[in-house]
Amino acid sequence: MTNAQLSVAFFLQMFFILAVCRVVGLMARRLGQPQVVGEMIAGVFMGPSLFGFFFHDLQQQLFPPESLKVLYVGAQLGVGIYMFLVGVEFNTATFLSRARSAASVSIAGMIAPFVFGAGLAILLIKVPGLFSEKASVFEAVLFLGAAMAITAFPMLARIIYERGLTGTSLGTLALAAGAIGDAGAWCVLAIVLASFGAGPMVAVKAIVGGTAYGVFVLTIGRRLLKRLGAATERAGKLTPGLLAITLMFFMLAVWTTDAIGIHAVFGGFLLGIAMPRGLFARELQRQIEPFAVVFLLPMFFTFSGLNTQLNMVNNPQMLLIALAVLAAACLGKGGACWAAARWHGEDNRTALAIGALMNARGLMELIIINIGLQKGVILPALFSIMVLMAVVTTLMASPMFEWVYGRHARKLGQLGAAPAEA
Repeated sequence: MTNAQLSVAFFLQMFFILAVCRVVGLMARRLGQPQVVGEMIAGVFMGPSLFGFFFHDLQQQLFPPESLKVLYVGAQLGVGIYMFLVGVEFNTATFLSRARSAASVSIAGMIAPFVFGAGLAILLIKVPGLFSEKASVFEAVLFLGAAMAITAFPMLARIIYERGLTGTSLGTLALAAGAIGDAGAWCVLAIVLASFGAGPMVAVKAIVGGTAYGVFVLTIGRRLLKRLGAATERAGKLTPGLLAITLMFFMLAVWTTDAIGIHAVFGGFLLGIAMPRGLFARELQRQIEPFAVVFLLPMFFTFSGLNTQLNMVNNPQMLLIALAVLAAACLGKGGACWAAARWHGEDNRTALAIGALMNARGLMELIIINIGLQKGVILPALFSIMVLMAVVTTLMASPMFEWVYGRHARKLGQLGAAPAEA
């Protein structure tokens, strides 16, 4: 395709993506789900599982393979900015006060599902069509373990916002645990990619480089970035010049973590944590959040949906495997996080709420399995099963949270109305 043809294809794609995501997202909100969960489902609808199944030729015309590279770049930009804004909202003081509990919950939420995933990988590697023929048992164990241990960090942040938990002790604990756990899962993924032919330096670069980046941004970087906050206070607003400088720092941050092999989302999130609060943070969110959430983020869901073929789960064996993966995911993540929270003295309702929130896989699951598919570790059938698990566990999060915690806390006045309800 020529540049002109790519441009024409992109504009039509974005019209279609925005229309479908808004419609499905609004339907999801009427069913008590966050808008972003509806958009995740809309992405699957636009892929070969539904739209491509009934209107194959039309879907191929709308999403020609050559145009997907443009969509991929937009998807990475969208999820990176989104996680940057999540970091800006992150309550560091509350996190430090709950760091021990967060670490315990995240470690338990990693180890248990990792063990379940590893056991499944040993059984499933012999099933044709799931893992690549090049994948060894060791690689399959590490990859499926990491994929099962992941938490929907960006999705978790959105659910916390839409359930009215932003800035609360529970919301911050869940976000902190999700951040710690996902960082660990990405280190495991780096080891998988290293053993799969990329070389041991991939893992070393990811772990050492990621640690160095995090320490630098949260110490020296935080002190340097305070000048942006002071300049905003003097001007009384976030000027175009200050916004440009902020976005330059953002681009440099996501490039750094993407280049060392961790993923752009962590660069954006850590930079967001280091950003000044007050007027600067409020203005930053006001100016860029609507465009990032409404326009850019749906690209990521669509790109993942175009790689999902749920019609591959079309026989008793595949259905049984899908159910086993889903059960292992829920028991491993939700059960372990509940137990760890109880161990650290949380009451039963709060512990159940943490387990319900942490069990969502969403965006991060889609990211990690997309990498596995692109690198040739897994095949489309297992990719589709993992997408199905990600969708179901994410759909479960909000209603489970409301059932075990939200409705009771709202009756007692401990939790305000969710923004959607308000």
